[in-house]
Amino acid sequence: MPSSVFRTVPARADVVIIGGGVMGASTALHLAEAGVTRIVVVERGELGSGSSGKPIGGVRAQFSDPLNIELGSRSLRAFQDFPHRPGAGIRLDTVGYLFLLDSAQQAHDFEAGVELQNDLGVPSRMIGPDEARRLCPYVSTDGLVAAAHSPTDGHARPELVVQGYARAAARAGVALATHTAVTGIDTTGNRVSGVRTSRGRIACSTVICTAGAWSARIGAMAGVDLPVRPVKRQLAFTEPLSPPAPRIPFTIDFSSTAYFHNSDDGLLFGLADPDQEDGFDTTWTPRWLELFRAAARRRAPALAGMRTTDGWAGLYEVTPDHNALIGRSHEPAGFLYATGFSGHGFLQAPAVGEVMRDLCLEREPFTGISPLSADRFRHGAEIRPEVHVV
Repeated sequence: MPSSVFRTVPARADVVIIGGGVMGASTALHLAEAGVTRIVVVERGELGSGSSGKPIGGVRAQFSDPLNIELGSRSLRAFQDFPHRPGAGIRLDTVGYLFLLDSAQQAHDFEAGVELQNDLGVPSRMIGPDEARRLCPYVSTDGLVAAAHSPTDGHARPELVVQGYARAAARAGVALATHTAVTGIDTTGNRVSGVRTSRGRIACSTVICTAGAWSARIGAMAGVDLPVRPVKRQLAFTEPLSPPAPRIPFTIDFSSTAYFHNSDDGLLFGLADPDQEDGFDTTWTPRWLELFRAAARRRAPALAGMRTTDGWAGLYEVTPDHNALIGRSHEPAGFLYATGFSGHGFLQAPAVGEVMRDLCLEREPFTGISPLSADRFRHGAEIRPEVHVV
């Protein structure tokens, strides 16, 4: 992956992007393509070494509100076009998403979501238990009321997406300053005037925070409240399966949050532990697998006995209403942010990169993102919590 370990960072920039994950890389490329010069991406580790290096890779447009549907749909099209722009393979596998529902209330809620998705061009549909089992032979239909399926969703490899964006951004002249920690943000009057780093100061008039789970710290340096908290999420991989696993949708048991999909010669398992405390610890602790196995015994019994060989832990960047923070601060001027995606950052990164480009250039984005302003919490205007968990 392209990166530059600077002895000193560039003394000046037009835009400094803090955070070298998928959101920062996407934003950098979109700005460079729009003709912005002197862009510096500052990353304290290697590119993609934070949350972007450890997500589950799901890409979808199955959401319960119009704005998230639009961001997901537009990003899906960008992922499909990734081999041509920016020009990289990302192992996109369009297997679909399958949500398994075991109550009448869940079915009612998802029916409303599917109707909205269809209105916005997403080919999702409600299906019965038997069809859900045909799509995913591991599924037990006992107690299953319905399912929601969208065939155009799927999963890709996050590290390849970060690399693709970063390489293209570097070719366009973006400076990628890795192993460079941000130590402060300077303001003059009511405007951003510079970023202090472990390798020197960068004078600039625009800062974009794409620091994921660490964004609250960056916001505080500028006097901006970004209510993002880190929550550990874990996943595991089965040993190679023989016979091979069938090609299945990205399947989610909605009640338990247990999910699974194909991964190389086995399966990937995951689940959101409801008792997980906030914090930056990313130690993989396989105890959570017992929660997954308990859910699997009920909904996909064959998975409960599969042996796992490896796994990892990463961080969700969670906001109070589980929706992203996208916008610009009123004070200080010149501070923009795209963070708090609560598990949806990877899948929305292409579209959000476009949005950040337009906000930076004071152009109208392709969709109105004012509901995602961080100010919504100060004004008591939280938007409907996104009900999907992965």
